[in-house]
Amino acid sequence: MEKQAFFQDFQQKVMDLIKASPAADIERNIKALMGQTFNKLELVSREEFDIQAALLQSLQARVDALEARLAQQADQRDGGQPNA
Repeated sequence: MEKQAFFQDFQQKVMDLIKASPAADIERNIKALMGQTFNKLELVSREEFDIQAALLQSLQARVDALEARLAQQADQRDGGQPNA
């Protein structure tokens, strides 16, 4: 039996043993507990965070453009009148 086949067979047997043992149940329970804890902490995925950050950046650009437009309109409305 060659070494690679031996190690693959050994690895498969260990994985089968773990699946059949309480370790698999412990892993599932830990994952469920972690999921519940993350939900309580109101964590978001990186993808969702990136989407919200891009949306915020877009909205900030729109606000900046509107503020510039308002300032320009105020300057035109004042038409060079000195401020009292």
